[in-house]
Amino acid sequence: MRPPPARVAAAVLRLGRASFGASLAAQERCVRRQRAQPEGAWAARLLLWEPAGPVYTVGLRGRAAGAAEEEEERRLRALGAGFERLPRGGLLTFHGPGQLVAYPVLDLRRFGLSLRAYVAALERLAVAACARLGLPAARALPPPYTGVWLGDRKVCAIGVHCGRHVTSHGLALNCCTDLTWFDHIVPCGLEGKKMTSLSQELQRHVSVEEATEPFLAAFQDVFKCTLITASEDPAVLSE
Repeated sequence: MRPPPARVAAAVLRLGRASFGASLAAQERCVRRQRAQPEGAWAARLLLWEPAGPVYTVGLRGRAAGAAEEEEERRLRALGAGFERLPRGGLLTFHGPGQLVAYPVLDLRRFGLSLRAYVAALERLAVAACARLGLPAARALPPPYTGVWLGDRKVCAIGVHCGRHVTSHGLALNCCTDLTWFDHIVPCGLEGKKMTSLSQELQRHVSVEEATEPFLAAFQDVFKCTLITASEDPAVLSE
């Protein structure tokens, strides 16, 4: 009988509360390193962070034409939020304090995953994390819906990018997010659907810090890897 394959190693980079610009810069460095060293010691680099301020983001499918998009940006910026156009899947959504945002940067070939299977794995990850936190009813819904849901309420949004087999962007899990920011948009283009959070569903405060360890445990289970916490410095990013 063959022994089970050895688990690959993945570095966890915890940025804490960070600006969108800082998180995107760290992600880009990780993507460059992952592409440059596809067979290196790190099979993946997992960036975890919490947005320092409110920001609306729109993916490739959610961009309006010309003047309409500019007007939407002005309207949302007037609320006191940032606005970012991102090269990811998905439509318009919100990021802000109280969200656990995860950017897994991994080479799909080392995990034996297609892009479709990878998105399904992210959904399983968020479902498992919710279950560990006391919400076993969390589930993914059939297409065209993405993300993770509790009834008709969405607790986790997913939007990814993949170039030359390496993934970027990822998911945002609402922990103690101010959900009123979602009232100003149609989140992910889903008319009539509501956003929710771990705190709202559990009827108690659930911080990003509390959600992080269950999330990491679920990540290891779903992606069959060993996570190693590392600092965000050149030595780690170039490993």
